[in-house]
Amino acid sequence: MNQDIIKYLEKNKKTIDDVIKKYLPEKLTKKDLEWIFGKPNYAYDLEAIQKSLVDPVWDLLNRGGKRWRPALLLLIAEAVGGDLEKIKDFVVISEVVHNGSLIVDDIEDRSEMRRGQPCSHLKFGVDVAVNAGNFMYFLPALSLIKNRSRFPEKLLIRAWEAYGEELINIHSGQGMDIVWHNGKASSDNLTEQQYLQMCAYKTGTLARLSARLAVILSGGSEELEKIMGKFAESIGIAFQIQDDILSASGKEFQEKKGYGDDITEGKRTLIVIETLSKANKQDRENLISILNSHTKEKGKISEALEIIRKYKAIDYCKNRAKEIIKSSWSEVDNSIKESDAKNKLKAFADYLIQREI
Repeated sequence: MNQDIIKYLEKNKKTIDDVIKKYLPEKLTKKDLEWIFGKPNYAYDLEAIQKSLVDPVWDLLNRGGKRWRPALLLLIAEAVGGDLEKIKDFVVISEVVHNGSLIVDDIEDRSEMRRGQPCSHLKFGVDVAVNAGNFMYFLPALSLIKNRSRFPEKLLIRAWEAYGEELINIHSGQGMDIVWHNGKASSDNLTEQQYLQMCAYKTGTLARLSARLAVILSGGSEELEKIMGKFAESIGIAFQIQDDILSASGKEFQEKKGYGDDITEGKRTLIVIETLSKANKQDRENLISILNSHTKEKGKISEALEIIRKYKAIDYCKNRAKEIIKSSWSEVDNSIKESDAKNKLKAFADYLIQREI
């Protein structure tokens, strides 16, 4: 089924990008400015808005990305019997917000590479990157504003609430992560449960938002919204765990993101938490010291990765990701009827934790 999911993602990528271009064309016109921002009381500077917002946004979007969060919205909408033609505009929300969070995240983590190229703040400047990243949190709200005549008011209120709640949550997750890897709070004795909650609010949030919007705008119940949201959250958590695994072991992934990037950033990943819980005193102290140093020295990074491998933390995390998906799927399995979309949904989750890049 992996090849089927890869084809599904490839098939929907153009649809998703076309929707994003509807809300933010790659080259703005004066007509576009008025559609997005409203008629000016004075005058827009088209060139300034193009250079400060559109260029950095599309520079990142055009580098690639799996577009799996918006694809998940479409797949869940199909699985619960939604009207895909009415719902497809809302793919813009999770994908644009996600990429905005990457721009901001790279500044906060002092990262240098994103999808094989210099990060946005290095390419366009920190000031432009911060503004563009923040813009991307709010731009997708246009999909709710422009489509309000197509949905009952009650559903739109639920959709707005989901959007607001999840944007609050994503900052909570990022906040925990920042404090942990910058040593601003005790992070050497973090529990697995604390880590999973951070992931639920950092990586799981936008997957959960995709699921919630798919159910809400398909006219589904609040109970179904909760069940599908939890499943999508588990996909996000498992996706993050797989990201951590690839960062520690995947050569192609490391080439795109940077060798041992998570070690340099001092990330307290589940791999690190598991290692610290089992390591002897010397290995534990060495790993903590390397993480706290934020080193870019390959020898030190390799030493940290060797400690991780010694305690088989990667194998543990692979199994944990599978357990999380399996547990949340049981509720979904009992809540939606059998269909090709349902089968593909299960395969979709499995693919994201088996990928190699």
